[in-house]
Amino acid sequence: MLVPMELARIIISELNDQQVIYLREVEGERMFPILIGLFEATSIDRRIKKEYPQRPLTHDLLKATIEALGGEAQSVVISDLREHTYFAKIRVGRDGDVIEIDSRPSDAIALAVHYDPHLPIYVDSGVLEQVL
Repeated sequence: MLVPMELARIIISELNDQQVIYLREVEGERMFPILIGLFEATSIDRRIKKEYPQRPLTHDLLKATIEALGGEAQSVVISDLREHTYFAKIRVGRDGDVIEIDSRPSDAIALAVHYDPHLPIYVDSGVLEQVL
């Protein structure tokens, strides 16, 4: 079962290589952190603050590529947790099919916030059981 989540918080520290985002259950109390890199954290933070670069960055490029190929990004799913590593999928609709693209959660969430409104973020209930 997939649980709807939202980006609740982002913590950026220039002193550490790993940054933290928190996902919170949309209709509940559960929340958990995911460690991400500085590049992804700043990409997410810029979009949340509605700061737009003059030239497309990686997540802008990914969004443009999906659209140029006739796809429509539908959602992102944190699908698995193995040996302290999260796995994600970007779900793209095209010609009536749903294509799932393997992704790091940080990139999937960065892509999600590049849309207005943001793409839905889901977490597999099995992942939530492992982290909470």
